Order: sequence, then structure tokens, then C-alpha cells
Amino acid sequence: MNDTTRISRQFSTAQVMEAIVHGGPVSRASMAKQTGMSKQTISEITRKLESDGWIRETGRTSGHVGRTAITYEIVPDAACIATVDLGGTKIRAAIADLSCRVLGEVMEPTDPRGGKRVIEQINRLCRLAALESKIPFENIKSAVVGVPGVPEKNTGRVLMAPNIADFANIDVQGLLSEALGIEVALENDVNLAVLGEQWGGAGIGLDDVAFIALGTGIGAGIIVGGNLLRGAANVAGEIGFLPIGADPFEAESLRAGAFERAAATVGIKARYHKLTGTSIDVPGIFDLATKGDDHAIEVVRETAEYMARGVAAVCAVTNPARVILGGSIGARDEIVSRVRALVLKCFPYEVDICVSKLGAHAALVGGAAVGLGRLHLGLFSGGMAAAAFPLPPVQVLRVVESGS
Repeated sequence: MNDTTRISRQFSTAQVMEAIVHGGPVSRASMAKQTGMSKQTISEITRKLESDGWIRETGRTSGHVGRTAITYEIVPDAACIATVDLGGTKIRAAIADLSCRVLGEVMEPTDPRGGKRVIEQINRLCRLAALESKIPFENIKSAVVGVPGVPEKNTGRVLMAPNIADFANIDVQGLLSEALGIEVALENDVNLAVLGEQWGGAGIGLDDVAFIALGTGIGAGIIVGGNLLRGAANVAGEIGFLPIGADPFEAESLRAGAFERAAATVGIKARYHKLTGTSIDVPGIFDLATKGDDHAIEVVRETAEYMARGVAAVCAVTNPARVILGGSIGARDEIVSRVRALVLKCFPYEVDICVSKLGAHAALVGGAAVGLGRLHLGLFSGGMAAAAFPLPPVQVLRVVESGS
């Protein structure tokens, strides 16, 4: 087979798979109509795909004048990916199959010792998620891991991740790949979150959208013109290092970021302690604010002001059609309502601000989008980007979510 024939067949295979993935169960006649290919070509491709285990017959459907037609669908678990959201306090892992279902989700607190302990934890949770999904682990072909920092391509380290100990000193990517026995891709967790929202959440259909997450840390995932904004060193969106809130020239601001020190968990707790002399966790502060505690209300108000400044900064630089707020703190009603009002006072253009639809699952869904996109590209498009096809809508099946 010469190159021209091979490329032509690859494009044809991708078209057939797109028809099956998006419309299955689907008949060969329907595939021929959708793709414009001959029934003979469709039959050859489906025969090969069925023989290789990628598609299967689902039965027959009534056709015109009483004739019946064989219908085909994808074999969902013929190849799967693991998707992981590593946070400073929790790790979530799930499995995504070829039909774009996210299933088998498991969750537990992040090991505070960090480093290789977290590597071992991610390995265990991925295998547990496969077990919960009733999918043999050998069917898992790759993993996408969202990390709360900046993956360094050449070394596999994760920089700017103050909430995960020792990740700046070890080859995170290499160690994970070795432990899991599969290819592992690292991506910033908020970058994955914005991709997840664009695929199956509050950003569907938008080519210019920003996701800002506030919780243990703060970060932004930004899509401009349909493309994820990464920057020269993968640092785009690290808004925790905006020179506002705390003194950006203090040594600690080089580790955690001036804005993060003021706006995220550490800053919230510190402000309440300064006002009251009492140490309390963030949920407790919000509970007190709901009950009318003046000091807690003041801390919540200040937190919303910081968040509004972050939103205005992102909008001034990237002009998104929508800003999605997420994270354990950023998605709270008390913050969102205040941010909407405050942005009107500090930014001269109308900003569409909404809450994440995917919530705690946004980064997992984004990881599934990245992983499945690459998997489909490699399996059915021959690695040719021009032959790639869009993924169908995601289905998030929350099979299990258990802490330990």
C-alpha cells in the first residue's frame, strides 16, 4: 500500500469511526450516506474494525421495504484512559472509555507527605478506579494527570506546586509512567478544568472562555480562539503570582504567589485569625458568616474582592466570552454573587460570570477530553491531526466516590 492509498484509507477509517462513535448503533447504509463513501468501502472498513475488536454488531434494524440492516457500535472498553485530578487536599481518579463515558470515580485525601507517596497513591487509585469500572487494567492505554502546578516537559517535574511536597524535586511523569506501566501526560489541573467545561460544562460552544478556581490555591485555565493558552514555559494562567494582595517581593511570594497568599485558603484563615485571634478552617468561617458573624462576613467580603480583581485581570488580558468560577471556595454562592457585583465596579465592560457546571469533576472530564482525543487520534486517525474527529458529548457516570 503506497502512502497516498494509506492516507486515504486512514481518512476513510476516521470518517467511519466518527459516524459510529457519534451515531451508533448505525447501519452501513447510514454510514455510506453520512460519509459519501461507497457501500463496498464501508463494508471493508467495518469488517476490519470488527475483526480488530473496535466495533461490534448490535443487531438488525428494519430498513426500507421490509429489508433489514446490520447495525454497529463502538466497543467502549476496547481501550480506555485513566484521568486523575490531583489537588492539595484530595485526589480523584476515574476511567474514561471510547464512548466518552467517565466512570469508576474514586476519591481520597491527598497524602500530606507528598513526593513518591503521592505517586504510589495515584497508582493505587487508578487501579481501583479500573476495578470499580469492571475494566481490566491492561485495557488502560494511557493516563492524564492534572497537577496543581506547572509540568516541566524536559524533566517531568512539577513546579509552582507548593501544596504538594517534593514534586519540584522528582520526575513525577517518569515515576507515574513506571508505576502504572503506561504513557502518562501531566497537565495543569485548571487547564484541564477549562477543557472539561468547554467539552461538557458551562463553556460548551465557546472559543474564548476562562475558568478561575479558588480553593487551597488559585489558578486560571484560559482558552483563546479555541486554543488552550499555555505560554512559553507552560506558566500561562498562574494568576496566583499576580503582584496583588500580599507583598510580591517577599520571599514567600516566590513560592506560593502574592495573590494566592491573600486570596486562597491560607490568606482567608490568616485574616480571620488576625481579626479574632481564633484559628478556624475555611468552611467554618463561611458557616459563621451565614450565621451573621461580623468578622467572618468581613473575611468573605475581602475574599470576594480579591477574586473580583483576579477576574478583572484575566478579562483585561484575554477578553473571554465567559468566566467560569470553580473550586471549593470560588464556586460558593457567597463568593459568586459578590464577585458579579464587584466586577461591575472595577471593569468597564460587561463580563458573563457563571459557576462551574461540572464542579469537582471538571478536571477529570478535561483529562478525559485530552486523553480520549489523543487515543482516538492514534487509534483511528493514524496520528494525522487532519483526520481527527470531534468527541461526542461526555457522560459523567459517578459510579463511586469514597474517601478514606
